[in-house]
Amino acid sequence: MTTYSAQILNLLAAILLLLTFAMLSQRRIRSLIYLFTLHGATMVAAALVVAFVTHDKHLYVSVVLTFLLKVVLIPWLLHKLIHRLNVKWDVEPLINVPATMLVGIVLVIIAFNIALPIAQLSTSIARGTLGIALACILLSLMMMITRSKAVSQVIGFLSIENGLFFAATAATNGMPMIVELGVTLAVLGGILILGVFMFQIREQFDNMDIHNLETLKED
Repeated sequence: MTTYSAQILNLLAAILLLLTFAMLSQRRIRSLIYLFTLHGATMVAAALVVAFVTHDKHLYVSVVLTFLLKVVLIPWLLHKLIHRLNVKWDVEPLINVPATMLVGIVLVIIAFNIALPIAQLSTSIARGTLGIALACILLSLMMMITRSKAVSQVIGFLSIENGLFFAATAATNGMPMIVELGVTLAVLGGILILGVFMFQIREQFDNMDIHNLETLKED
């Protein structure tokens, strides 16, 4: 059973990495939200496998909360947000897609080299996927840096949190419940604040390009 579970986890981790690369290269905002939803669903499935193997009731609760937040609530809020803002396409990223993919591959190699000694110290069934979890975090950070639309940067931020959750599952079979609840409330609060922030950008500049903020000057 443990061997089959490890194989399933490795498969889900590979899918998570592919979805992160797809998000990194995606320019259409609506498609980016769909990919983020699949990203969250894959992460939830991996955590569910770990919960099934370890029989950790707290991890089951974390799985349910993460599913409701990352697969249902936040994607719904993002769809409502882009509908209100009438945002369909992202602008051209700072570097083109081929260069982005090359840099992404380098980040994956770095992530695996950093995670290898840490994974050897872990006793989790998912410890072999720790390198992929760290790679997803770095790729999501890169997406935030290379995009100029506020919506896509928000999705990048949320993807980083997905990667952190997956890393915690891979290294320690999940974070303590109180930490999970704190992170969940922090992410939800951050979404609400960023939503207000994006509406303010739209009202002031009539588009969602954060480069417009450079035109603001102190009185």
